[in-house]
Amino acid sequence: MRRRNDIIMEYGTYMLVYFMSYIASLAGFYYLAGVMLVLEAVYLYLHWVKETQNLTELRGLFTLAWVGGQGLACLKLSRLQKDWDYRTWACFFLIYIGFGIGYEWGQKYDSDEKKELGKKPVLAERLLVCIIGLALTSMACFLFEAAKLKFIPLFSKEPHAYSYFHVSGVHYFTVSCILIPAITVLYMKVSDGLGKKEKAALIAANVTAVVIPVLCVSRFQLLFAVGFAVVTYIMVYQGVRLRTLAGIGAALIPIYVILTMFRHHDIAYLNGIFEMKYEKMPIFITQPYIYVANNFENFNCMVEQLTKHTYGVRMLFPFFALTGLKFVFPKLTASVVYLTKPELTTLTMFYDAYYDFGMPGVFLFAALVGAAAKWVMQLVKKSENPVVYLFYGQLAIYLGLAFFTTWFSNPTTWFWLILTGMMYLYVGYDRDKRGNVQRDE
Repeated sequence: MRRRNDIIMEYGTYMLVYFMSYIASLAGFYYLAGVMLVLEAVYLYLHWVKETQNLTELRGLFTLAWVGGQGLACLKLSRLQKDWDYRTWACFFLIYIGFGIGYEWGQKYDSDEKKELGKKPVLAERLLVCIIGLALTSMACFLFEAAKLKFIPLFSKEPHAYSYFHVSGVHYFTVSCILIPAITVLYMKVSDGLGKKEKAALIAANVTAVVIPVLCVSRFQLLFAVGFAVVTYIMVYQGVRLRTLAGIGAALIPIYVILTMFRHHDIAYLNGIFEMKYEKMPIFITQPYIYVANNFENFNCMVEQLTKHTYGVRMLFPFFALTGLKFVFPKLTASVVYLTKPELTTLTMFYDAYYDFGMPGVFLFAALVGAAAKWVMQLVKKSENPVVYLFYGQLAIYLGLAFFTTWFSNPTTWFWLILTGMMYLYVGYDRDKRGNVQRDE
């Protein structure tokens, strides 16, 4: 169990730096306010990585994304940004503290022992079935959508074609191919060896996992697939070389740029939307900056303009979407989204929590996410089922991009988690144990 003094030191420094950043921002020293939070985020991340010997430690990833992202937003490099409401500052603080309370509460269940994945042919066979099944299903659904909608986003001249390529209920299966690379990592770990048929199947499935996001012009799905696989690899093989990570990042940059071009978003168009104070700033800096910083600005817009809370309706959207109730009761899912600009629609993970319940909502939701993160980390240590790493990997991506979107109010997130749960049961199902239990009864 971690010592109380360590916890006080870690969160005490955060509170001090946060207060100093708030004062600096009020005084108009935006660069100072932002740099302090970014440095604090990096410090805490490195501290927890050193403590756990895990580059993908969930608390560290959340800190880097949430505190570091807020620090970038505090720099105020765009004319779209303005001073935040005091309630916004209070919410961002409560979110991080709430996550920490939920996470630290789970420390009582901590254990240094971790079960390692070994060679298990039965599990490997079932993982291969999952890989092939996902690939065939995703490809079939993609072809169905393309035939029904009569276009493929990659070959369309419409700037927002990727947003319109969606057949309700079917698209969830189309994009599920992004799980394949991570499952392949698990298969390689537990498999005794690869025959020609297995190699061919894996290559075809992983090509599918890359081709479909490219055809959909979805940068996020492509980055998610790669990031998910990298996190899984780090967890399963206990680390990865920084040179390898740098190589993966370098390989993704040209693909990212090409997909941006196929979205027909040229530099003039993007600069016109981002409204950077320094207009000559390179687009490869301004685009990721806005995609991080403006989410916090959208949160502030909501805090200032929201007139009444929706008491759970927004956070229940996945339930309405997956059950089809959104078509029966469309008013349930119709609510204003407060944005700095119509084109910049991404939000933070906690946008809907505030929309529903205000400050108590973001604090409680953050605490629940923190407790869930700790529980998943413990599950990875105790479970012999390799699919547990898929839960960990998805949560790592969601926390590592906490600034980016309302993950747990997104039906796709829950669809992937449900799909992962089904694979967990299928891969871990033991007929012998099942039979023994029945005979003992």
